[in-house]
Amino acid sequence: MTQSDRPFSLQKTVFIVTYGRSGSTLVQNMLNAMPGACIRGENENLLAPFARAWDMLRSSEQVAKLRDANRTTGSSDPWFGFEAVTPEHFGAHMARAFTETVLRPAPDTRIAGFKEIRWANDPLLFPVMLDFIRAFFPRPHIVFNLRDHAAVCRSGWWNTMDPNRVTRILTEAEDLYASYAARHPGATLTLRYDDYIKGPDMWRPLFTYLGEPFDPARVKQVLSRKLTHLKPKQT
Repeated sequence: MTQSDRPFSLQKTVFIVTYGRSGSTLVQNMLNAMPGACIRGENENLLAPFARAWDMLRSSEQVAKLRDANRTTGSSDPWFGFEAVTPEHFGAHMARAFTETVLRPAPDTRIAGFKEIRWANDPLLFPVMLDFIRAFFPRPHIVFNLRDHAAVCRSGWWNTMDPNRVTRILTEAEDLYASYAARHPGATLTLRYDDYIKGPDMWRPLFTYLGEPFDPARVKQVLSRKLTHLKPKQT
């Protein structure tokens, strides 16, 4: 049996929306400590073309014309069969394909998702991706993860860039997050690294949002682990 043939039945999905060096790997680790959770890491923003294709179809003027005319095309028509293509059916299958090939949940996985730092690369596509998630993934939860800009500027690859440019990039990303959160408050949660790093109890809002039991001991255990990707490279 191949991975794509395996059945899966997810109770909910979680998507960490953020930028680099924000503490998102810690959030990923915290989620993966929940029983039955499988939150994948970054995937080069592979969701973007899925969402873009769905948006192209739901915005198609040709589909609208065919439907408005209530016309069934014949085999000689240049748009043969296109009137039967629906955004709902197309989007559902795209989400299924993404789940099977990218998220790859095991049969006993009940919470799936991923974290990504490239959401804001295309500001116009950003809300489309989140709309796609909310429309086609089971019980979707969108988690925005933020961090103090000065700290981000000093971290990783950001510290090789002009701090003013970094601040502009982060501000523009956070403006996108805030705008979407304001329009869909019940579908999103905003976390701040500078808050949850203070101790286990600061993670309680995440568990409440997901409807998961809060286990301080498990949270403390996750916080005690060192993140290996932060270790300096050996020379």
